[in-house]
Amino acid sequence: MSGQTDASLILLPMLAHVCLAAILYAALTVVRAPSVWGLGLAKDGTNPCRNVEPRISANLSNQFEWPVLFYVACVLGMLIGVADERGFLMLAWLFVAGRIAHSLVQILTENIRLRGIVFTLNFVAVLGMWSYLLGK
Repeated sequence: MSGQTDASLILLPMLAHVCLAAILYAALTVVRAPSVWGLGLAKDGTNPCRNVEPRISANLSNQFEWPVLFYVACVLGMLIGVADERGFLMLAWLFVAGRIAHSLVQILTENIRLRGIVFTLNFVAVLGMWSYLLGK
C-alpha cells in the first residue's frame, strides 16, 4: 500500500461527516414540506413537524462551526503525513461518532446536559487531532 493510499483513510471519517450533513439537509427538507408545499399538514392547517424543525436547523448549522477545525486538521494530517496513523484516525472517528450522537441528542431530546456531554466528545477529539499534529 502506498503512502498516498494510506493517507486516504482519513477521507472515510470526512465522508461520514459529509453524509451526516446531507442526511440533516434531507431531514430538514422533509420536515419543512408541510409549511413550504402544503404537503402533510395537520387537520388544523399546521405543520406537524413544527417542533422538530428548529432543532434540525440548529443542528445543521452546528455542522459548519467546530467541524471546520476537524477538516483543517485532516488536511494538515495528510500534508504532514500522520493522517494514516492509528491514533489520528481513531480521533477522527471519535469526532464523527460524537457528531452523530450530538445530532441525535439535539434533534430527538431537549436534554441540554446530555447534549453538552456528547459535544465534549467531538470537541476533545478535534483538540486531540491538533495536539497530534503539533507533536509531529
